[in-house]
Amino acid sequence: MDFTLTDEQNAIRATCREFAEEAIKPIAQRIDADSEFPLDLIKEMGRMGLLGLPIPEEYGGAGADFLAYCIALEEIARGDASVAITMEAHTSLGATPFLRFGTAVQKARYLVPLARGEQLWAFGLTEPGAGSDSGGTQTRAERDRDGWVINGAKMFITNAGTAMSGGVTVTAATGERPDGRKEITNLIVPQGTPGYVIGPPLKKMGWRASDTRPLNFDNCQVPAENVLGQVGTGFHQFLEILDAGRVAIAALCVGLAQACLDESLKYSQDRKQFGRPIGAFQAIQFKLADMAMEVELARLMYYK
Repeated sequence: MDFTLTDEQNAIRATCREFAEEAIKPIAQRIDADSEFPLDLIKEMGRMGLLGLPIPEEYGGAGADFLAYCIALEEIARGDASVAITMEAHTSLGATPFLRFGTAVQKARYLVPLARGEQLWAFGLTEPGAGSDSGGTQTRAERDRDGWVINGAKMFITNAGTAMSGGVTVTAATGERPDGRKEITNLIVPQGTPGYVIGPPLKKMGWRASDTRPLNFDNCQVPAENVLGQVGTGFHQFLEILDAGRVAIAALCVGLAQACLDESLKYSQDRKQFGRPIGAFQAIQFKLADMAMEVELARLMYYK
């Protein structure tokens, strides 16, 4: 397989690498230590088109291919993982569902501002008791004459509570299937909807500059047109969304691994023992070579 990058992919890589070096790295340690969401930085990424890279131009995106998007994530992650996960969660989990399953009206109303980077969007799937088994969601949505009423709670949701957050797409049980499993439907809940309660930011061990919160839905009313796609198709929707999202997460992790290798190489040149840099010793060189090999292997796996 030919892994030679196109001119566009190389240009995106160069732009993101420069942005990570000049804009992200200088503030990364501070925003992580302070658990500070870098609002101005994320807005600038929106203006650069980074928050809508794989979204078609007709919806306000850059129209780049998926590999270019992953390459961008890798470079942003070399600067800071919190910034990268903000970008990934918004694009893969927030905007992509509208692109793949939204109606023309939903795309115009929600996807366009997301692709332009004017808003962030969240995807409400994980719950306190439903993580790996997302089909076991306890959040329920019931029909009434005005649409749907949602009750339940979500946990560890990214991008829901920032100053530029536009809302969340919520996975909820809306009935039972013939095989006895829950019928799952995804519902659009814009910011400010009565009954939609955004919890406080969680205190995390890492990636502290990203926005991660619990969400609660207390008789949260949304109109019938806020169903994403068709009623009962939510399970297959989020499986498709997560499949693509996992490849993007892999790219992010490769960026982190590359950053570790970069720092290790620098340290091996700066640290001196026995009158010379420790990188001059073969034992250190072997370790660095193994690291470089594993990073490149992981990169080629997500390319493929």
